[in-house]
Amino acid sequence: MLYLISVIDDTTGSATPDEMAAVDTFNDSLRAQGHWVFAGGLTPPGSSTVIDNRAGRAVLTDGPFVETKEYLAGFWIIEAPDLDVALALASEGSRSCNRRVEVRPFLDAPA
Repeated sequence: MLYLISVIDDTTGSATPDEMAAVDTFNDSLRAQGHWVFAGGLTPPGSSTVIDNRAGRAVLTDGPFVETKEYLAGFWIIEAPDLDVALALASEGSRSCNRRVEVRPFLDAPA
């Protein structure tokens, strides 16, 4: 089963060299154990663009879609046999990046 581990940040001095080295080590561990699918870091929310094309005409707005102190700073997509394994891996990821994380399973693909 696939899980999304979202990294939650609050702009308090993210991505120190020690944290980046710990994340690299964690990523290597995910690869070695066969859990790695994909991961990435994101730029701050101020660099985002919101697009709303629900009315048939795209409206583009600079900036985040919500105003909040915390934001999604990065993510891992992992493969794990069950939620318990995903939570254990997320705990290691949280320690590695020195941030809170959120774990969510992907919806099952339709048959």
